[in-house]
Amino acid sequence: MAELRHSSSIGNRVTASPRKRDADGSSSPLVPDSVISNVDGDDDDAGYRGRYHRDRVRSFFSSHLQPLFPFLFPDESRLSHPYKLKISLFLLVVIILSLVVAISSVVHRLNAPYLCKKDGITLQCPRVKEPPSLWENPYSSTTSWKPCAERREGLISDILSENTTNGYIFIHAEGGLNQQRIAICNAVAVAKIMNVTLILPVLKQDQIWKDQTKLEDIFDVDHFINYLKDDVRIVRDIPAWFTDKSELFTSIRRTVKNIPKYASAEFYIDNVLPRVKEKKIMSLKPFVDRLGYDNVPPEINRLRCRVNYHALKFLPEIEQMADQLVSRMRNRTGSSNPFMALHLRFEKGMVGLSFCDFVGTRSEKALMAAYRKKEWPRRFKDGSHLWALALQKRKEGRCPLEPGEVAVLLRAMGYPKETQIYVASGQVYGGQNRMAPLRNMFPNLVTKEELATKPELDGFRKHVTSLAALDFLVCLKSDVFVMTHGGNFAKLIIGNRRYLGHRLKSIKPDKGLMSKSLGDPYMGWATFVEDVVITHQTRTGLPEETFPNYDLWENPLTNCMCRA
Repeated sequence: MAELRHSSSIGNRVTASPRKRDADGSSSPLVPDSVISNVDGDDDDAGYRGRYHRDRVRSFFSSHLQPLFPFLFPDESRLSHPYKLKISLFLLVVIILSLVVAISSVVHRLNAPYLCKKDGITLQCPRVKEPPSLWENPYSSTTSWKPCAERREGLISDILSENTTNGYIFIHAEGGLNQQRIAICNAVAVAKIMNVTLILPVLKQDQIWKDQTKLEDIFDVDHFINYLKDDVRIVRDIPAWFTDKSELFTSIRRTVKNIPKYASAEFYIDNVLPRVKEKKIMSLKPFVDRLGYDNVPPEINRLRCRVNYHALKFLPEIEQMADQLVSRMRNRTGSSNPFMALHLRFEKGMVGLSFCDFVGTRSEKALMAAYRKKEWPRRFKDGSHLWALALQKRKEGRCPLEPGEVAVLLRAMGYPKETQIYVASGQVYGGQNRMAPLRNMFPNLVTKEELATKPELDGFRKHVTSLAALDFLVCLKSDVFVMTHGGNFAKLIIGNRRYLGHRLKSIKPDKGLMSKSLGDPYMGWATFVEDVVITHQTRTGLPEETFPNYDLWENPLTNCMCRA
């Protein structure tokens, strides 16, 4: 009992009231002295509670964040309080800035447009989560870009009037339909560069096409002139005051002939415009590829796209016939079905011009050699060097694909035997025998002659370019377009389909891969299929970055399309 009383008296002394402790000058080991010294005032009591709250928050963060960020909570015994606070604030700012940069990078990547980029000869494209499709490109690749070369309403025209024009230029659009189309686009651009009046171009008869077609026989001239009225002044004919019209076609004094290929805008301003101002009317020839791409202002390239994709419209009867052919292709199975358009470039002229070697009998090879010697004697020479040249060109992928090679390629890509295929081609060299492998693997091959009746096509036969225009429009509107060799037709189709939004597949075969694979006797079918599928995932007309001297007609992305 004495012990209990003794401990009780000690306890009473320890738990005495704060006021009594103040009077006694004692302090508690459980409460800080600073708190005891300020406990009498209300403000002091509030300050104590604030400090107590901050101490608890600091204790919470230090206990939970110190294992993750020990550098924010250094050993207090080693650092003074002000120095520790500065270090902590600095490190916190660094972390916040790093997070901001990381978040902005992620946001930029999410908002970046879909764009394939060149890595050497390889095209690297962004990955997509969509499963691959035989008939269309991934949807995610079609939402980043939109056409923006159309005419803008409400703009003030800066073209000169007839009385104040710098002069008139006149061109002959040479070659086939598509080469002529490019020449017309370039003529409008050159007229804009020099601020001169353009006389409606004349379609020159080509040695191969042998066609006497006028511009108004193929294109809607009224639409062409009206659509471009705020860009370039275009007149239908040579001015009446210029009486000797034949001089414009024959006289050297009226012709500018020293224009280099892919000339710059400055060249026309410095060298051609002074002569136009002097003579008032000048003819420019030859005019094939006489304007560059990356050495002219961006607005000039955009104007070329405006001409190509908006101003140059085929005549309504050509458009209507093409729509009928497309409709018949989509309903050949009795219900709506997708179809492929195949531009098969294996005519006799193309085979001969390529100087490549193809499978054939001795008599066929002898006849082809005689044909090449007659048509291209300077290149043929004595013929002794042609075999090595043919092997090199095939290895480099510069030879047209044969119909049998096209069939193997399409089957490796996964297209079934039932695929509906529209063939845009001239007379295939070798006839039905050459076409047999392709027709056996894909029996649903048709041409415009098989889709349309003879009376329907008779109205277009008087102009070879009208028939070419039908092929152009059907290929443009197909679900999948496959080219087999380069040329203006193929690149204009691919460029136009890209301009429409990249959704439409435009397959550009890797002919170098085909040459290597088909020449390897040890390559199995499974390996070949894998190589073909992987290689051609990025060769389907996806958005692709441009590069110096790129071809505007095949890739209109930079100057003629904008971020969607």
